[in-house]
Amino acid sequence: MGRFTRRRFLSSASATLGALSLNKRFALALDRDGVQHTDEGSDLVLWYDKPAAQWVDALPIGNGRLGAMVFGGGEDGALFQEMLQFNEDTLWSGQPRDGNNPDAKNHLAAVRSAVLEKQDYHLADQICQKMQGRFAEAYQPLGNLRIDFPHSGDATSYRRELDLHTAIARTRYSIGDVQYEHEAFVSAPDQVIVLRITASKPGQLNCSISLDGPLQKEVKALAKNQLLLTGKAAAHVAGAGHPGGEKPVVLSDTPGEGMYFAAILHAQTEGGSVHSEGMKLAVSQANAITLLISAATGFQGYRSKPDMPLDNVIAKAQEGLRAPTSRQFHELRQRHIADHQKFFERVSLDLGKQNLSLTTDRRLKQFAASPDPSLLALYFQYGRYLLISSSRPGTQPANLQGIWNYEVTPPWSSNWTSNINVQMNYWPAETCNLSECAEPLFSWMKDLSENGARTAQEHYGLPGWVSHHNIDLWRASNPVGEGVGAPTWANWGMSGSWLCGHLYEHYRFTQDREFLRERAYPLMKGSAEFCLAWLIEDKHGRLTTCPSFSTENDFMAPDGKPAMTSAGCTMDMALMRELFSNCIAASKELGVDSDFAAKLDAARKRLIPYQVGRYGQLQEWCIDFEESEPGQRHMSHMYALYPGDAITPRGTPELAKAMRVSLERRLAHGGAYTGWSRSWAIGFWARLGDGDKAWESLSMLMQHSTNINFFDTHPTSKAPIFQIDGNFGTTAAIAEMVVQSHDTIDLLPAVPSAWATGSVKGLRVRPGAEIDLRWEQDKVTECSVRPYASGNYGFRAPTGQTLAAIRSKAGEVPLTKQADNSVSAQLEKGRSYSLHFTAASV
Repeated sequence: MGRFTRRRFLSSASATLGALSLNKRFALALDRDGVQHTDEGSDLVLWYDKPAAQWVDALPIGNGRLGAMVFGGGEDGALFQEMLQFNEDTLWSGQPRDGNNPDAKNHLAAVRSAVLEKQDYHLADQICQKMQGRFAEAYQPLGNLRIDFPHSGDATSYRRELDLHTAIARTRYSIGDVQYEHEAFVSAPDQVIVLRITASKPGQLNCSISLDGPLQKEVKALAKNQLLLTGKAAAHVAGAGHPGGEKPVVLSDTPGEGMYFAAILHAQTEGGSVHSEGMKLAVSQANAITLLISAATGFQGYRSKPDMPLDNVIAKAQEGLRAPTSRQFHELRQRHIADHQKFFERVSLDLGKQNLSLTTDRRLKQFAASPDPSLLALYFQYGRYLLISSSRPGTQPANLQGIWNYEVTPPWSSNWTSNINVQMNYWPAETCNLSECAEPLFSWMKDLSENGARTAQEHYGLPGWVSHHNIDLWRASNPVGEGVGAPTWANWGMSGSWLCGHLYEHYRFTQDREFLRERAYPLMKGSAEFCLAWLIEDKHGRLTTCPSFSTENDFMAPDGKPAMTSAGCTMDMALMRELFSNCIAASKELGVDSDFAAKLDAARKRLIPYQVGRYGQLQEWCIDFEESEPGQRHMSHMYALYPGDAITPRGTPELAKAMRVSLERRLAHGGAYTGWSRSWAIGFWARLGDGDKAWESLSMLMQHSTNINFFDTHPTSKAPIFQIDGNFGTTAAIAEMVVQSHDTIDLLPAVPSAWATGSVKGLRVRPGAEIDLRWEQDKVTECSVRPYASGNYGFRAPTGQTLAAIRSKAGEVPLTKQADNSVSAQLEKGRSYSLHFTAASV
């Protein structure tokens, strides 16, 4: 074992069902201040001078279906190790089951009576638990790749990085006069995980390669250069909040009770040799080695039992290697980069020059003392990178952890939590020019609506479709809880209507009428049918919902004790107003269902109106209850401000003022303490037009809710955990700070004073265009718009400026000034327009 000089690092990584030490000492070529001087920096690179200390510090790569976490380091002792932990997006516990509770509808009248007639909210809570069904299942880890290097000597000049522009994770270090480099990526065109390792001198690459995993059944060599890992997912993993007596993990050898999986590793050396040694591969005296991993599961669709025989699963994995193994590494790399960049390069954001001399973790640590807008530009692009990597057409949607998970019992089952989290995952899809990445969400919704129709009928005896708080691979649509779940999350049944908002937003951004007709409107109509039937009349003749819950928040009942179940919560009213309005607009656009649209319009007019409470806040419940937790992380009653758009400072100033009071009260009591909640607050401030407050919340997010690899964190009693929604929500909120289009196209609506100069290219705006902006001192200096749909476009200049002209190569476009001081113009698809501004007259 070699000597250790100058610096010593001790790190550990916990992984599936056990701890994996990553204890290795490195001698790094660093200055005393921890700065590594390099000319390799890029504005789009996260980089570090030591290996990942734990799983959550590793670097994520993915292609929507396959994901991997690259550690860039290894176990203690004489061996240096590289490790990749990897996932496949259909590897889940369980099988299709009817999670509905057919007895639930027999309790509906009683819970409504308890709320509306008796005002016994505690009784209503108890009755709601009788209406709960089965818990959902859990996303599962697949395996780990480990590579051991028998290096002797000191490791110097260590660097690991993630290049967002190429979607490649890279590790470099030197042993003596030999430099080693690892490049890892997950190819979407070739559907394999790729790891290439090179040595700068011929014949200096020696290593052993192995596969393992927490659910493994067997690891064996298939040939001198291939390893096979097989295993079986859990038959059942208990949901978060499950009954205490239930086994957390149930394993089974019965076919269909848990799905089989297989991963095959293929090794190809350049120079030297590779051969099998038991359950490992040994590489000797090579110049380079390329490793490909193909993975498959026994998933056969959400309705089908996962009883595919293991041999068939192995055959799928083998077929996945057939084409990639015929290609050279440089071709695999080129195909991967070209595919990634066709999405990634659409948008750029410049908020100042990056400090490339500091590692990313040091920049993050120094953010409080030296706020750095350019780090937010990197974070913004990281969110886009994660969406490209975790959600592609043909894959599952991004779940609570995207596609990256190392635990058999992950936090909240790593499922699709749908009382904000899965929705937030897709907030940046349209504005940040990644519309195709929302395709998995729409396909998933179609499946969900089919199970949801069964839940609507069996659970409530109502038409249409409904879904609740937890959704898994099997498209569970029922309220979970099994009689012990808190009704405020377990019984919350408005996720279907919330999800439908994404369908109509996709239409608003793309103007794709076929999508509206064939895919969006049928799902929207089915959700509206359920909502229409779910509404009942209150004693004031208004239409309300009951039971109703403000997501995961309690109120103080008249007896001074917390309760959860009431009627007509503000979010219910906001979601129904939006859904009904969107259905009415779609009906008119498509020329269908005019009678149904009239029913929706009549019901919409009778919904409980938004109300201002005793503190000047927007009421969270239809009665002005006190919150039991004034600093609750959920802020669902503010939905109509963001991501909805029914309440705006210009259109509804009094309600917008009440929204601001609600937000200030939440934050004053410690709210937004999770990353996703903080990102929601940033979006709220952006919609309120307060850029400096948005910047303040961005700063809080970077200081308290961001891990060193930029993963969004959620605090727990033990340690912060990764939850991807905040990454996506913050990326979307930053876009909202620069440009908004829910009303007119509002330029620089919430740019903070800290962003004195900046530019953005490629953001998307309604009703169907891309926009580029450059600004200095809160004033637009350059702006161009490229419509991909012809139509009337409205624009609002920043304060202190007037939009004076819009020009294209065809000439100047007539402008029409509107009553709200915005300007509208008819723009044509396929043309590029430049916008010209003058100082506003005093």
